[in-house]
Amino acid sequence: MTQGSNGNDAGIMNAVRWRCIGPPRGGRTVAVAGDPVDPAVFYFGACAGGVWKTDDAGTYWQNISDGQINTASIGAIAVSDSDPNVIYVGTGEACIRSNVTYGDGVYRSTDAGKTWTHLGLADTRHISRVRIHPTNPDIVYVGALGHAYGPNEERGVFRSTDGGKNWEKILYKSENSGVADLSMDPNNPRILYAAIWQVQRTPWSLNSGGDECGIYRSTDGGDTWTEITRNKGLPDGMIGRVGIAASPAKSGRVYTTVEAEDCGLFRSDDYGDTWELASDSRDIQGRPWYYQHIFADPQDADTVWVLNYSCWKSIDGGRTFNTVGTPHGDNHDLWIDPRNPRRMIEGNDGGATITFNGGDSWSTIYNQLTSQFYHVITDNQFPYHVYGTQQDNSAICVPSMTHKGAIPWTDCYPTGSSESGYIAVHPNDHNTVVSGS
Repeated sequence: MTQGSNGNDAGIMNAVRWRCIGPPRGGRTVAVAGDPVDPAVFYFGACAGGVWKTDDAGTYWQNISDGQINTASIGAIAVSDSDPNVIYVGTGEACIRSNVTYGDGVYRSTDAGKTWTHLGLADTRHISRVRIHPTNPDIVYVGALGHAYGPNEERGVFRSTDGGKNWEKILYKSENSGVADLSMDPNNPRILYAAIWQVQRTPWSLNSGGDECGIYRSTDGGDTWTEITRNKGLPDGMIGRVGIAASPAKSGRVYTTVEAEDCGLFRSDDYGDTWELASDSRDIQGRPWYYQHIFADPQDADTVWVLNYSCWKSIDGGRTFNTVGTPHGDNHDLWIDPRNPRRMIEGNDGGATITFNGGDSWSTIYNQLTSQFYHVITDNQFPYHVYGTQQDNSAICVPSMTHKGAIPWTDCYPTGSSESGYIAVHPNDHNTVVSGS
């Protein structure tokens, strides 16, 4: 055998192969979508695990991006309503916590996720939304937040009319502000709403809000934009992150949730010309720089969903809300079937979950290999076990092998609640594990 330059035995190292040992417990997911035709097909984008697809309503998930999409972080995903074979993915999540990972632009598939083509916009880094024209899959809009840790030019709203071959930057505020949300009116796709967010993350802080934050509307497909931030009924003073959703069920109905001193959920019935405060409940304003996710029901104009720590649903136009239980907290994205609103997929910090009964029950999140780990360590058992601290979850112990061949969830077990903390195993007693946040 030959010796490698670093002292390792090259023959042995070349024989080593990576293998997945789990655990099958989902990680943070901020991008979900469903096939509008096939009720069993759904997609999700993991914040650190690429794009995944199920064709059996969530019983089994398969990664469809490995080796083709060059980044693990997915910020937005959209399936064309007129041609479900066409999928666009925006990389780099726009919920910019301190451990955020950036992306390298936009990808497109025209064969339902079998193959992917990179479409550019690589320096956008963090993409919040992708919106596709309802009848033409070649017309697509991208809402880009831009660099999280500093200024850059490639941010704002981008439009392509040729399937992503060419892009126009059609809304731009400055190198310090990008797009936190983007909504298209499906009844009139020439009407668009964009939420500009002035934000900068540092290793020790996040500054959310400023004079450049605002809500913009276009009525000509993005050719021109009008700022409507100070229209009657919206809060005065500085604002921060904004979520916005045009109702498919009623033309002119728009919902927005606004980070501000006088924060709240606001509703308009005249395309944003005037607004009224629907709810000032602080429950739906939790951690606004991280959430502000709002979704309008496609068939009932008075039903609106808000996602944050909990999943909130209103059936009276946003005046009152009740919680809807999901398998995990920290809720980020929701896709509602435009033809059957009881069929949905939701993304949270524990993975992606599916419902066919409007949220009364959800599919499991213990079949997704997208866990994010801060620290890992092994013990000296035989076979050895691997311990890790999972993002927004407990620490977990996974055997390196089992007598069953596979390593099922039943052979894994929690070893404390530490999320991003360190973990250590006593060198002489593998039953003694220390973990801390």
